[in-house]
Amino acid sequence: MAPLEISNRDARRLFLDVHALSLDGPEAHGETETLSLVRKLGFVQLDSINTVERAHHMILFSRAPGYRREHLSVLHHDHVALFEHWTHDASLIPIEFYPHWRHRFRAAKARIAANPRWQDRIGDDGAKVLRNVRRRLRNEGALMARDFEDKGAGGWWGWGPSKTALETLWRSGEVAIARREGFEKVYDLAERVIPEELRKARPSEAATADWACREALDRLGMATPQELAGFWRLVSIADAKTWTAGALKRGETVEVEVEGVNGERTRAVAPADIEERLARAAAPERTRFLSPFDPAIRDRKRALRLFGFDYRIEVFVPEKKRQYGYYVLPLMEGERFIGRADMKTHRTEGKLEMKGFWLEPGVKLTRAREKNIRAALHDLAGFAGVASIDADAALRLARGA
Repeated sequence: MAPLEISNRDARRLFLDVHALSLDGPEAHGETETLSLVRKLGFVQLDSINTVERAHHMILFSRAPGYRREHLSVLHHDHVALFEHWTHDASLIPIEFYPHWRHRFRAAKARIAANPRWQDRIGDDGAKVLRNVRRRLRNEGALMARDFEDKGAGGWWGWGPSKTALETLWRSGEVAIARREGFEKVYDLAERVIPEELRKARPSEAATADWACREALDRLGMATPQELAGFWRLVSIADAKTWTAGALKRGETVEVEVEGVNGERTRAVAPADIEERLARAAAPERTRFLSPFDPAIRDRKRALRLFGFDYRIEVFVPEKKRQYGYYVLPLMEGERFIGRADMKTHRTEGKLEMKGFWLEPGVKLTRAREKNIRAALHDLAGFAGVASIDADAALRLARGA
């Protein structure tokens, strides 16, 4: 049977719908709604950069204006509805997914043991350091890296042997992150953080591969094997290809050809009920700023292919080589990206500054559009906890005035 052809417009609407960008969350937004949103997304990436607002908070706020920072903290620290570990980066993940990370724990343990650089950081007597860290956690309870005397003695980002041991035990599943204090990890034994039934669950590698690919596809709408493998970073591309072939044979998925913004088509797979999903996908209406780490633009090639939006995070680019700026937020209007803004929150001054603003080719700054942009700035400033906005000069330049 010929692959189902999906137009670029339909593809964008479906993609934004599965990324929870089609409709805003309810005004009465609390921990329950936040947990539902994280489950819909699959995870929310953590990031320490606070130039405008930390990524995990802004990812949720851009979808649910009623979201508040304490919602995420309560879910992670108090309710243990989320756990912290790696996907493509450090993330908060629904706790019920924990059993599928056991294979990642095992792989991390083997990788660390074979990594000379990691062994250099823990020192010549790594076994002793690990025993000491385990003993202190068991006897004293949850600890941070700064609770150990050798904090900062290491040469790699200030890692000393004990910090390396904490990370070794966390990445291999023996230790969990109980909470964050000032964005600093608080480590504790996994048995005191993760519910016993989840710690003792033992899904097979095949079961985890099936879960990872199926759940990734549900959250992407349509995907190539490379995109399925990259979603959770739990399975290889080869495993994703094997799953894709099997799912097609079982009738769980169908082949599709997805039209890009330039008319080129990409072969992918989609859930068997893709046509129903396409019919349900709503067209977004609001103008909003997204975090540079937003999951909708995490895959830069896909963002360019679907939306014609060529975006790059420049926080790690030397200042003189940056094209736009240090912390540039994509600006979404409806189902397309219309621009980007170099932003900074000045908390001591109580001000949100738009340092630079660039419209995408062919986009004009009409009065109606500027009004919507200013409304989005007002919402963002309120969430960041500042009262004033400095955007007139940047918007004036964008108007060509």
